[in-house]
Amino acid sequence: MSTSLHVALVYNVKHEETPVASATEAPSTAPRTNNSVAVDAARAALTRDDTYAEWDTEETILAVKSALEQRHRVSLVEADRNAFNVLASLQPDIVFNIAEGLRGPSREAQIPAVLEMLGLPYTGSDPLTLGICLDKSRAKEILAYHGVATPAFHVVESVSDLVGLDLPLPAIVKPLHEGSSKGIMNSSVVRTPQEMEAEVRRVTERYHEPALIEQFLTGREFTVALIGNGDDVRVLPIVEIKFDDLPAGANPIWSFEAKWMWDTLDKPLDVHECPAQLTPELEHKIAELCKRSYRLLRCRDWCRIDVRFDAAGEPHLIELNPLPGILPNPDDHSCFPQAARAAGIDYDRMINMVLDAALVRIGRRNSLPT
Repeated sequence: MSTSLHVALVYNVKHEETPVASATEAPSTAPRTNNSVAVDAARAALTRDDTYAEWDTEETILAVKSALEQRHRVSLVEADRNAFNVLASLQPDIVFNIAEGLRGPSREAQIPAVLEMLGLPYTGSDPLTLGICLDKSRAKEILAYHGVATPAFHVVESVSDLVGLDLPLPAIVKPLHEGSSKGIMNSSVVRTPQEMEAEVRRVTERYHEPALIEQFLTGREFTVALIGNGDDVRVLPIVEIKFDDLPAGANPIWSFEAKWMWDTLDKPLDVHECPAQLTPELEHKIAELCKRSYRLLRCRDWCRIDVRFDAAGEPHLIELNPLPGILPNPDDHSCFPQAARAAGIDYDRMINMVLDAALVRIGRRNSLPT
């Protein structure tokens, strides 16, 4: 018989947002120039604050809580300045961590570091892995050292760092320490030195952090959900990111506009296909690439990994997301739950599979369902 546990669910809640009319308008289907798309991107940045893009909605937090309560007692703990004292007082058996952290390039490591200081076990990756994966360049350096295919890149701290750099175009410019498409606008794909300079200036001045300039791969894009540890890591059905339904003239990327503004509940885009249409050979190649990267970065319990093909159809690893998005509403196009559903795993079971993976890892098999 399984043992019921006291689980603390630690989270950051997304601040309330004021709806913006332009964010919910249907994208124009008329042909658009790169300049007009860039104007849309600028408008997006001005009309919708992306400060809390990585944090979870109340709906998501309550859905995770409900799933865990099927077997355990759950306490909610907001990952704010009081979290240390609250967790020290609660002394839960295990923490289910979905907290993105408050600020800084190591923010996702904040709660796991606190939990390790308190001696409390928790789900997900440790502070070191979370910090490395949020610094896209550090993760790519490790992967490249081990021979994992990843697009060529440079890190710059200002526009002046572009002088003398030999950077192939097209490229894509991203904030170095962000997730959830934060800071990745339609204009992030650059094809001229002038566009690159503008994007580097936007990223460094808006986000006050370095910019990652990455070779832009022109092939298909996928995202891959993994659950488990060691030999028990399971790759869920692969999701392909489709770009055919984006507005005319938009770049083929899953940008902030595409993810949060053009794809809405009332006017959804046809953006995901799961399972992806792949030959067995390509599916195996992607799965092995992701499992190897998962092991190399020492991810634990779960992760979502982004992969893109080059022009020759070879998969390259883009980035790892050890704290994947888990919106519960199927209409929200959240990739990890979508992959789980394609495998016949509903939301509640998916959440508990992550908890169970952590329980096995820490030696609490007696708490698994029988």
